[in-house]
Amino acid sequence: MFDKTYHATHPDMMTCVDNDELADRYRVGGMFEDGTVHLNYSHNERFVIGGAVPADGVLKLPNQTVPQSASGHPFLERREMAAVNIGTAGAVTVDGQRFEMGNKECLYIPMGSVDVTFEGVGARFYLASLPAHKVCPIKHITLEQANPLERGDLANSNQRTIYQLVIPGVCESAQLLLGLTVLDEGSVWNTMPPHLHDRRSEIYLYFDLPEENDRVFHYMGEPESMRHIVIANEEAVISPPWSIHMGSGTKKYAFIWAMGGENQDYTDMNVLDICQLK
Repeated sequence: MFDKTYHATHPDMMTCVDNDELADRYRVGGMFEDGTVHLNYSHNERFVIGGAVPADGVLKLPNQTVPQSASGHPFLERREMAAVNIGTAGAVTVDGQRFEMGNKECLYIPMGSVDVTFEGVGARFYLASLPAHKVCPIKHITLEQANPLERGDLANSNQRTIYQLVIPGVCESAQLLLGLTVLDEGSVWNTMPPHLHDRRSEIYLYFDLPEENDRVFHYMGEPESMRHIVIANEEAVISPPWSIHMGSGTKKYAFIWAMGGENQDYTDMNVLDICQLK
């Protein structure tokens, strides 16, 4: 059922790891393929991330296949999920309730949902799921309904808008926090200054890179021992709680951030001075 399983790691495990091994542990690619649902499992907060590209058909969120005792059970039996459309117009239907989804629109899908399908010739749905302990209302969130935060400036190449989508005050969830950040023309830095949040893991999906050969250089690791992973369009990177997470691209881009952990306070973070980084 899962393309790949990513294990939780200790910062010491980055020592003497080459770039290929580093990418193998934290970079997630190959999620968006026509006519297919791809899912990947991370032991960081037991995240599942993936993509659904309906093309000219209808795709169904698969049932569980592992372990054997759960085989055939609905995937969201004990999970919540957000689906964000990073393509053109499409639709998501949840237990008979249909939602038309435009570009950069999000659907929060609650625990206990059974029949989830995706459609739309140009739609590309990014999926982020976490274990849940309560059922919250299903909600379709557009950018107009999101909580926007204007951050940065062009002088520092980091002017951007953070759209908080699944966050208290906008959309109730059990533990998932999710949003979308869009950089302005001429900006390349995404999260400046960098920060840590030891009580949550985070996953970034980078997308909307203008050209095929554009890349984002994602910086991770402990502040005093930074590393980087080169990310292509529509690839994700897993950020453990002990790791900073920031990046710089060859051109402007967008990214979806998803967090899971023991609290939902967006501002619960340890902001670092850029001079602390090594």
